[in-house]
Amino acid sequence: MEILKQKIGSNLIAILFIASFFFFSKTSLAQTEPEPDTLNYTYTLPDFIVEAQKDSNYEKKYRRLVYNVKKVLPYAKMASFRFQLMEQNLQVLPSDRARKEYLKKTEAAIKDQFMDDLKNLTRSQGKILIKLIYRETGKSTYDLLQTYRGDITAIYWQGMAKVFDANLKEEYDPIEDWQIEQIIKELGFD
Repeated sequence: MEILKQKIGSNLIAILFIASFFFFSKTSLAQTEPEPDTLNYTYTLPDFIVEAQKDSNYEKKYRRLVYNVKKVLPYAKMASFRFQLMEQNLQVLPSDRARKEYLKKTEAAIKDQFMDDLKNLTRSQGKILIKLIYRETGKSTYDLLQTYRGDITAIYWQGMAKVFDANLKEEYDPIEDWQIEQIIKELGFD
């Protein structure tokens, strides 16, 4: 925390120095005509970013979000990979019976590989995972369950998600979830 205060202090001093330079130099520039090939660039942050950064706990919340995204992003990537592989394999299988058998075996393999890890996720990590699965597959978790497990199973798991304040029908919106999108790009997973 002390390092952060020192960085902010040194950045503030640098900004004040630069601002005073421009303030005092404008009087001399105002007396001369501006050059025609000079361009002035300004960048204004969108209002929602400015408002989010006014929150006193912004940095703490953002660091927690980064941690949560780093933890669940590999699962979302794996879900996307498994989903694509499963789609390809289902198209090749000759009968409905073979498809159902394949789905049961795939489900069992996924449970064996990931269930212990997924049970240990927090509520916020689970919500982020639901959004990231939508981002990676283009389908909500509810739709995936409905397609491959049936309506009753999807309704059951949606009810369980609601108990934990989540929604399997949640969609990922890169504008609404701009922080998650920014974190993913910074991690190089885009």
